[in-house]
Amino acid sequence: MSQKPLQILSDEAWLEPFAPAVNRRFEQFQSAIRTINDYSGSILEFARMHEYYGIHFDKIRNGWLYREWAPGAKAIFLTGDFNWWDRTSHPLKKNHRGDWEIFLPFDQYKHTFIHQSRVKIRVIGANDTDLDRIPAYIRRVVQDEKTHDFAAQLWFPEKDYAWSDQNFSLKEAAQMPLIYECHVGMAQEKLGVGTYKEFEKLILPRIKAGGYNAIQLMAVMEHPYYGSFGYHVSNFFAPSSRFGTPEDLKSLINTAHQLGIAVIMDIVHSHAVKNVNEGLNEFDGTDDLYFHTGTRGYHEGWDSKLFNYGKWEVQQFLLSNIRYWLDEFHFDGFRFDGATSMLYQHHGITSFDSAEKYFDEGVDEEAVLYFQLANTLIHGLKPRAISIAEEVSGMPGLCRKVEEGGIGFDFRLAMGVPDFWIKTLKHKLDEQWDIFELWHELTNRPKREKSIAYAESHDQALVGDKSIAFWLMDKEMYFSMSVLEQNLVVDRGIALHKLIRMITISLGGEGYLNFIGNEFGHPEWVDFPRLGNDWSYQYARRQWSLVDTPHLRYRQLDLWDKAMIALMTSHQVLSSPPAEQLFLDPDKKILAYTRGGLIFVHSFHPTESFFGLPIRMPVSGSYRILLHSDEKIYGGFERLDASITYRTDKKQEVQLYVPNRVVMVMERKKS
Repeated sequence: MSQKPLQILSDEAWLEPFAPAVNRRFEQFQSAIRTINDYSGSILEFARMHEYYGIHFDKIRNGWLYREWAPGAKAIFLTGDFNWWDRTSHPLKKNHRGDWEIFLPFDQYKHTFIHQSRVKIRVIGANDTDLDRIPAYIRRVVQDEKTHDFAAQLWFPEKDYAWSDQNFSLKEAAQMPLIYECHVGMAQEKLGVGTYKEFEKLILPRIKAGGYNAIQLMAVMEHPYYGSFGYHVSNFFAPSSRFGTPEDLKSLINTAHQLGIAVIMDIVHSHAVKNVNEGLNEFDGTDDLYFHTGTRGYHEGWDSKLFNYGKWEVQQFLLSNIRYWLDEFHFDGFRFDGATSMLYQHHGITSFDSAEKYFDEGVDEEAVLYFQLANTLIHGLKPRAISIAEEVSGMPGLCRKVEEGGIGFDFRLAMGVPDFWIKTLKHKLDEQWDIFELWHELTNRPKREKSIAYAESHDQALVGDKSIAFWLMDKEMYFSMSVLEQNLVVDRGIALHKLIRMITISLGGEGYLNFIGNEFGHPEWVDFPRLGNDWSYQYARRQWSLVDTPHLRYRQLDLWDKAMIALMTSHQVLSSPPAEQLFLDPDKKILAYTRGGLIFVHSFHPTESFFGLPIRMPVSGSYRILLHSDEKIYGGFERLDASITYRTDKKQEVQLYVPNRVVMVMERKKS
């Protein structure tokens, strides 16, 4: 009896030539799951190594047990405040599993091995190095303010954090994620590092008021260099202490849940910092413990180390890391950084001009398997958890269920969309904008795979680039953003900023993402303190005073964002099927389409307005304007009358007045 073909092969006829590769990936996954089940009982139990390794209190033996996986090490010693940093007095022993461990009886160490005291391990490596390291599974790492040295910190709070988010439902965010991407450290206006508590008190209410149903937290995992934006991770189980305590982070997440906001973690499993003192590199004196050896283990573009996803213990480390953040901190899902880099041994540095490149020797099949296992674990622990891939190659099946022959993600970031906007703003005059190209860029995605659309994320605003608002208005934003004056550059910028966001959210995907502050057109760029800027925090913050000042036009952009998000939410536009085009005129630069029962009419023409423009409606009837960008409160010129009823004629068309640089959203009136 022949086996039923995988669903993805039935749905996607073009994949038929690659059926052997698709089947082989699924068989590889099934084999891995069988092995995991034989060893641990289930993948959920397999991902519990953070409960075995690291420092834990053993109630039966009444003391602390510390274990470490470092098979190549010749000797390991525990040192710290508890033994006055004696580097030889507390050696670890190899147990029957080949792991290093040491037991500290409570009665003997209860006054020295205490909450907030610092520890390290001295590792005599396979290469005869003698270095003080940070335990791989440690849950808190702190930096000395004077020496800048990092050390592990024992974290034994008297009471476990008291969660009160039992009634939080992920249903809304999972169905239609409206994501507010943010960084705790740069979320405040002060020239310094913001904290979890400040974010909870000052920023979460803004996000709630904006209508977003999810936040995506960057830079959660500990990283030695603040300027890495959190992407050079050293300690995978430690929330960054520069923002506060683990309980502070839990409080932030708990409060977000009470506000109805899901919390997605920007998880970095694509690479790790190469630092030896703070990170995992050469942990036991070998270069292949967690990472590949040689060139395969090093990312030249990122100057970082690359995991060996095919190694059993590395799979356990990373999968346990996922479970830890879900269980311990109640995260609601993950945005996997650098998925393209993981999926290909060339890290995606090629042109994907043929389907063969998704299945040839350039693909890292071990990473494909890891993602299948990771997504199986995530949805096994939390069925509605949100799993997002930062993936630009278009790998087929990325967002299909594993059992259908896919890789298991829920959403893919539509990374081509922001690149399209920046390229357009940089290199094309308004008169040169191609509406056909615009439609193609925003609709060209797999029919059965979901995307998160966005006009700009942190990537587009980093130093060397700048925010869309700044591309549009540049230096005029410093002097001409008052509602009391008119400026042609600012008028154009305000108008296009609104259009870009509306067409992106309504046309580009099944979810939407906005980077913190860009909802009100945050100017300039993002640049963290570094030697090149004299360690300045000037651009590593968010200037909320701009949107809080009533006479500045930032407020107009913010009000537009609120209205736009509210409209998407009330009509469930993003959870509706993809848009259907109604009208496209490349010369008039007008595009109309329907989605979610609404009609969107965009005019990108820089100068001309059009009277009596015939646009065919989806069905006959009477239509009205629900929302338009030309309202005064949104920085418009009041050229549209929302009280007018538009009736279809015999051709099922309505005659519209369409001003230049305006978007209007219409709906059919109920009889």
